Amino acid sequence: MGTSIEVDSTNFMAEVAEKSFEKPVIVDFFAQWCGPCQMLKPMLEKAVQEHDVVLAKIDIDRNPELASTYRIEGVPDVRVVMQGKMYSGFVGVLPESQLRDFLTQLTAFYAQLGSKSELESQIEAVQQLIVSGQIDEAKTQLEQIREQNPDNVAIKIFNASLLIGIDELGEAERILAPIYEGMEGFAQAEALRNLIYLKLESSKPQTHPLDEPFFQAVQSTLSADYETAMQGFLTLMGQDRKYREDGARKALLMVFDLLGDQHPLTQEYRKKLSAALY
Repeated sequence: MGTSIEVDSTNFMAEVAEKSFEKPVIVDFFAQWCGPCQMLKPMLEKAVQEHDVVLAKIDIDRNPELASTYRIEGVPDVRVVMQGKMYSGFVGVLPESQLRDFLTQLTAFYAQLGSKSELESQIEAVQQLIVSGQIDEAKTQLEQIREQNPDNVAIKIFNASLLIGIDELGEAERILAPIYEGMEGFAQAEALRNLIYLKLESSKPQTHPLDEPFFQAVQSTLSADYETAMQGFLTLMGQDRKYREDGARKALLMVFDLLGDQHPLTQEYRKKLSAALY
């Protein structure tokens, strides 16, 4: 039932980070010269066949950058990635019975993590309406959900995002207004306020040569085409840091805040941003 794959820096995002939003990913950091690693490897490969998980095997000698990023000091070092976040697993070799117990507990926890509450089901239904183009119905249902959950910041942010997309900017600002610094979700709310500002700016006459590609990237953000938006802002940043007072970099950070630190695209483009800056 489980699968095993060799992973390196070229496919880490797709096979580990992104895949972890579908099922748990067991990451085995190993070395060819390590005796315990060679003992653990067949045991892991056999055990994962009994569980709905992915085993990602990373040779630290061939991938020193990954070993450095995740501070691997000794092998075998087994980590767990769920919902884009890496957790400690164990170091060394576990007896086969303990290894099976470890995977059983892990998959049970992940199933519980992924179970939907009634509220989550309602939000998912709204998302399906948006995807199918039934925006008015989605808006109505989302307003009802927000009224039923007046203290839920995540719902306010989702509602504001929908309103921004249909140009109801004033109502979006009103919903975001009670979300202040120090509250959970403030970074996303602030990013949406900045997005409202940029959307208003895009309607003004464009006089700078970089205005057109900049506001195309803004539109990509509004359309949830985040990778295109990020790449656009990153390219502009490399062309002129003085444009809009380093506006491309600030806009890129805005998209990071919209998606959150654990999103695979945020992690990928934070590295690209660091490389561009330093």
